[in-house]
Amino acid sequence: MASHRKSRPTGTRVAGIRTPALATAALTSVALLSQTANATPSDDRPTLEEVEKKVDDLYRQAGSATEKYNAAKEKTTKQRKKVDTLLDDVAQRTQKLNDAREELGSFASAQYRTGASVPETATLLLADSPQDYFDQNQLMNRLTGRQKTAVDDYVTQQSETMKKRREATESLETLTDSQKDLKTAKSTVQKKLATARELLSELTAEEKARLAAIEKKKQQEAARKAAELAKQQAAQEEAERKRREEAAQQQESGSGSSGTSDGTGSSDSGSSTPGTSTGTKAEKAIAFARAQIGKPYVWGATGPGSYDCSGLTQAAWKAAGVTLPRVTYDQVNAGTTVSVSQAQPGDLVFFYDDISHVGLYIGDGMMIHAPKPGAYVREESIFYDGESSIYSVVRPA
Repeated sequence: MASHRKSRPTGTRVAGIRTPALATAALTSVALLSQTANATPSDDRPTLEEVEKKVDDLYRQAGSATEKYNAAKEKTTKQRKKVDTLLDDVAQRTQKLNDAREELGSFASAQYRTGASVPETATLLLADSPQDYFDQNQLMNRLTGRQKTAVDDYVTQQSETMKKRREATESLETLTDSQKDLKTAKSTVQKKLATARELLSELTAEEKARLAAIEKKKQQEAARKAAELAKQQAAQEEAERKRREEAAQQQESGSGSSGTSDGTGSSDSGSSTPGTSTGTKAEKAIAFARAQIGKPYVWGATGPGSYDCSGLTQAAWKAAGVTLPRVTYDQVNAGTTVSVSQAQPGDLVFFYDDISHVGLYIGDGMMIHAPKPGAYVREESIFYDGESSIYSVVRPA
């Protein structure tokens, strides 16, 4: 008997429990649409704060690598001069050795022409170790005074020339290592800067505006901290001034009227004279640094058209007649360390645990420095990157 049931048309029913494949696909689509709707274009990108921190870290790392580059460059320059000097010395000694060899050769020729059975001098020139041959008493006894002098000179020149050649070879190897270090440091700086530029280039106009606002807020906080330090230092100076006045008054009262004028005069000259020399030098250093404001930061540069941080401080104090080392790692040891509250104009302010940055203190919590690539020499608060970033303050000797 034929069935009265109609065949079920394919694909016309969409009940979830009866069409599991279709239901699964539908649910997957809904889930994907939901994720897409909730997603934003920046979900896979770092936040603006993360970008700022990353860029700051890269610039700081580039600064550290710059100081390593400067140190390697300085070492390479010194080593190259040493090698050149050694090579010149070797050339001169080689000439002297040749002259001594020629004199010995003339003795050998004369000995041969006289018909001597054993041309000892000629044998000497062909020996692998002339010194061993000279130790033979019979040869030394046969040599005339002039011949013995020539032999001694030959041995001395040969020994010194070999010694200098070894020194030159070792110096060349050291120079090669220094050049490798220089190349590595340069490559590191370039990579760090390229990465920082790439991160900044990916920011939208809105993000750049927000980043500028964050930077402005940091500058305001740094300026506030600088003002606090300036106030603190002014109070200390006032207290010191009063202390000196009281000491002078006590001295006057104890010395009598006849000594009043002399005591006051000696007190005034005593307070100004010791600081005059240091103060004058500091003023010259600051005046030089101030004249460089607006010039670009260029890593490895020492002026006059551009500077890196330690290049600027070195040039500033050089203008005052004081020689500082080239790099921050050495400059930090080129004077007396003082507290931040005791900082005076002309002092060097060092930053970060790796001592990768330095600025010239000008008073009131401010400094002149060459900040970083893309920036220019400028006047700025020493708290520009927070109080914790200050490593130490050094007063150049």
